[in-house]
Amino acid sequence: MRLFVFVVTLAIGIVAVSPVLPAQADTTPPLEIVFPQEVSETQFSSTYGARRSGGRRHNGNDLMAPRMTEVYAVGDGTVIHVGVNRLSGRNVKIEHAEGWTSYYLHLNNDNIGTDDGRADWTLTVAPAIEVGMPVKAGQLIAWVGDSGNAEGTTPHTHFELRSNGRPINPYSSLRDAFERGWHVEERLAAGLAQAPGDYEIE
Repeated sequence: MRLFVFVVTLAIGIVAVSPVLPAQADTTPPLEIVFPQEVSETQFSSTYGARRSGGRRHNGNDLMAPRMTEVYAVGDGTVIHVGVNRLSGRNVKIEHAEGWTSYYLHLNNDNIGTDDGRADWTLTVAPAIEVGMPVKAGQLIAWVGDSGNAEGTTPHTHFELRSNGRPINPYSSLRDAFERGWHVEERLAAGLAQAPGDYEIE
């Protein structure tokens, strides 16, 4: 599927936090993002702060989509982590300007047509996605899966935004990016807009 990139500028930040809930968004320097998955394949709702096993709270939003749906960088930045752990499964983290980082968790670990958990990393991350590599907003970085503690659930990407290491609620930013994505796709389908080149920001 051809990638179309849509930019949303949203002022977000941190306010006072209770000991049991993740930090909430308020006002800090603006962060420009693009929607981190194929718009036409993704469904999501506001799940930030929801209870999780072990007394944890959900630090992001789950972007539900079929296995191997494309996952994109939400902004220009540098890859700072490509790895795997028990909870997050296979995952990528990108550092952006002004102290922002984006997390993409539960990426694909299955061979095509299976749920075997034994896929080569070429089915997890896109070519050249490794620590230290620069990425552009909207660049393909990975594919949706169900790795880590998401095994047995509907495939999805757990997406997080952090400001200076503290998680914020990304829902408003994701919702606006998603809505603009649908609007542009409708205009493209109607022949009212010209498709941008790969990784261009419209």
